[in-house]
Amino acid sequence: MAKKDDEGKKTKIEDEGKKLTDLPGIGPAAIAKLESAGVYDLMGVAVLSPPALSELTGLGEAVCRKAIQAARNMLDLGFVDASEYERRREDINFITTGSRNLNNLLGGRGIESKAITEVFGAFGSGKTQFALSAAVNVQLPKEQGGANGKAVYIDTEGTFRPERVKQYAEGVGADPNKVLKNIFVARAFNSDHQILLVDKINEMIKNGEPIKLVIVDSLTAHFRAEYSGRGQLADRQQRLNRYLHDLMKLAEQRNLAVVVTNQVMANPAMMFGDPTTAIGGNIVAHASTYRIYFRRGKKDSRVAKLIDSPNLPDNETVFMITTNGLKDIDLKGED
Repeated sequence: MAKKDDEGKKTKIEDEGKKLTDLPGIGPAAIAKLESAGVYDLMGVAVLSPPALSELTGLGEAVCRKAIQAARNMLDLGFVDASEYERRREDINFITTGSRNLNNLLGGRGIESKAITEVFGAFGSGKTQFALSAAVNVQLPKEQGGANGKAVYIDTEGTFRPERVKQYAEGVGADPNKVLKNIFVARAFNSDHQILLVDKINEMIKNGEPIKLVIVDSLTAHFRAEYSGRGQLADRQQRLNRYLHDLMKLAEQRNLAVVVTNQVMANPAMMFGDPTTAIGGNIVAHASTYRIYFRRGKKDSRVAKLIDSPNLPDNETVFMITTNGLKDIDLKGED
């Protein structure tokens, strides 16, 4: 058994060692053009069509077809048995939320890498605080519930607050100034800028930054503002779909966690129950691995409800947002 595991690890190391320069016909000039277009690895080439690769690099389609086939062979993109798939998921990281109740809602260990975790809710429900707390906790050592990495924070609504991050850092016993240096913040002013920043993250990782968490706060604000009315709905959803697929690709290829916050609206067709609905419709619903609905509870508490997950049952829990981070609530005396 140990021999099989060793062979699996060896294969993984060999795969990671393969570069674009190993592809036939792909020289330095072609690689420079690929990187400028946001393609940094074999997977980026393997999923392209020959005409698309030809357009990016200026190479002939015959050369591009050969390079794409070589990339696919190197990556072994065929089927594997489920036990092998399970082994490939052994390197998944988990990031604690700071609340045991919230961690348990997400399966026991917190926010999962190679996945998109969507948190949606009304204004003041705690979405941004959840994101800020995660940006701090990802820096913790693995034995303390972190991923020993850095965070990227894409701020679309001007909600990032360094002073809040410092408070959360003090709450976990970390140096506030060091924690701030390990969070890369970009203020996205429109949807095009928001989309472009995903390519920037790939560049940063390529340059050696140990990024283990990407936060988009919020996901749909710019798309919602720029594509208004039913006439533009299809265009909005198409761009949003592509953006979410780029985030998922980033998460899986780089083994990092993606957290997106999302705005909500009231569904007028809902006659009974909570009419609150996340923006983005089925596009966001299908792309998100875990969907959590936040709302205010009793005595300044917050209620988190797991709406969708591939492996966990629908459930809900209660937590508090304190000066030092997200904490469990004492339910004694509650109805």
